[in-house]
Amino acid sequence: MDNSFLLFSHSLLRYLVLLSVAYAGITHLVGYLRGAPILTVERTGSIVALALCHVQLGLGLTLYLTRYSAYSDMAQPYQRFWKYEHILTMIIAISLVTVGRILSKRAEEETGKQIRVAAFYLIALALMLWATPWPSTAIGHGRQWF
Repeated sequence: MDNSFLLFSHSLLRYLVLLSVAYAGITHLVGYLRGAPILTVERTGSIVALALCHVQLGLGLTLYLTRYSAYSDMAQPYQRFWKYEHILTMIIAISLVTVGRILSKRAEEETGKQIRVAAFYLIALALMLWATPWPSTAIGHGRQWF
């Protein structure tokens, strides 16, 4: 089965996911540090980031399930990365984004809402950046930026 369109979509969407999670995390951190109330644009940014993360997860799981048998043909470090590390780290990161959004909705004070989104989203961002197979790394060597 040719997954080139799915792979291209997954690769392209990663930039939107990373930018939206970074934007939401940083704007909520700045809002927390200033002690300002949450603005509509900040709330919208965190919702858009959450939605993009879940779309990316759906694409990633589809790719994972359709390419699972190909992982056994890879060399050991690549096989381990694609079969376990990448997928599990991304699931954890997207779970953190989801939990951060849910906990922020339950918080009573504005500062509590902002620090929850900022903390969970920025930790998730760090995990996403680590588990992304960038073309300049050994795992991503030979892969395209898009």
